[in-house]
Amino acid sequence: MSPRFSARTALLALPMLAMAACAEAEAQQVEGQEGGAATGAATSTPFTPTELARFDEPWAMTFLPDGSMLVTEQAGTLRHWKADGSGHEVGGVPAVDYGGQGGLGDIILHPDFADNATLYLSYVEAGEDDTRGAAVMRARFTKVDGVHALTDKDIIWRQAPKVTGRGHFGHRLAFGPDGMLYISSGERQKFEPAQDMQMNLGKIIRLTEDGDVPPDNPFADQGGVTAEIWSFGHRNPLGIAFAADGSLWEHEMGPKGGDELNLIVRGDNYGYPRVSNGDHYDGRDIPDHSAGDGYNAPEADWTPVISPAGLVIVSGDAYPDWRGTGLIGGLSSKAIVQVALNDDPREIARYDMGKRIREIEESADGTIYVLEDGENGRLLALTPKG
Repeated sequence: MSPRFSARTALLALPMLAMAACAEAEAQQVEGQEGGAATGAATSTPFTPTELARFDEPWAMTFLPDGSMLVTEQAGTLRHWKADGSGHEVGGVPAVDYGGQGGLGDIILHPDFADNATLYLSYVEAGEDDTRGAAVMRARFTKVDGVHALTDKDIIWRQAPKVTGRGHFGHRLAFGPDGMLYISSGERQKFEPAQDMQMNLGKIIRLTEDGDVPPDNPFADQGGVTAEIWSFGHRNPLGIAFAADGSLWEHEMGPKGGDELNLIVRGDNYGYPRVSNGDHYDGRDIPDHSAGDGYNAPEADWTPVISPAGLVIVSGDAYPDWRGTGLIGGLSSKAIVQVALNDDPREIARYDMGKRIREIEESADGTIYVLEDGENGRLLALTPKG
């Protein structure tokens, strides 16, 4: 079955009973295998992948100004890797609650990193009574006794409340052209928190670089965690990126089917769990998005799923024909999924990688790099053919 895009049928009420009945089944799903195996026509690859290094359950990467790289490993290790193949573990990383989908997460640099050496790191921290939640730390990347380490550490954001379970943390990070920090927050496989404005689960969060609430946030006057919210009704958002025109794009895993690509609009409700183009794991229907239902429908969606993880919008010259398109890492699809954005969002190509793809980034010279998921995951550079 080929990917389905923006299927919409009549909206029905979603009873709380249906959500409760599916909670246990959903909690057992392995990330990136939700909805079963993905299918889709693969396109001949216009690049040659070259292995550069291997990591243990890598989750995210970011490039330093000198061209070296910081790579997070889910169990709690941050590695500094150099193009000559050398590297070492970075000290000062916070303790993480590792297990399931939880652990060390995303890493990005402050826009003025060259001057202030500041970066941002997301991870899962333990709470009381077997609860946990994502957190974001701001720190400086410095040398201590000749070894790189994180110093001047400050936790600037936490998921609230911490809940049981080990899924759907989200915790992807991006700085916008407005200088604000955007954080994706999953609904933690608890369904209704995505619609509960007294929780910051199932939301896109917008903060200043210091973790404060910008006064122009849509719900800033309500205070508390509500003030942090930029958009809501999200499930498991594992990719956020800004296009050259300043628009924010996000993708998230649907339930059984219905993976989504969304254009994020200030203050909008994206519908989960009241609507989704996927279904419950026990086969019961969730109402599809439909015109006039009051929810922002995905720009594109996939059934069978691609299990999206990682997102980059190409801006460099290494692949001039790709400029302005999005590249999505695929877990169950074991592919890089290329999407058109702007006026006609859709899948335009799928490049078979043969492995689950966790992360995808673009270097300063335009080269695309990917991280494979799992143990012994490879770091690959994609060199254009021809």
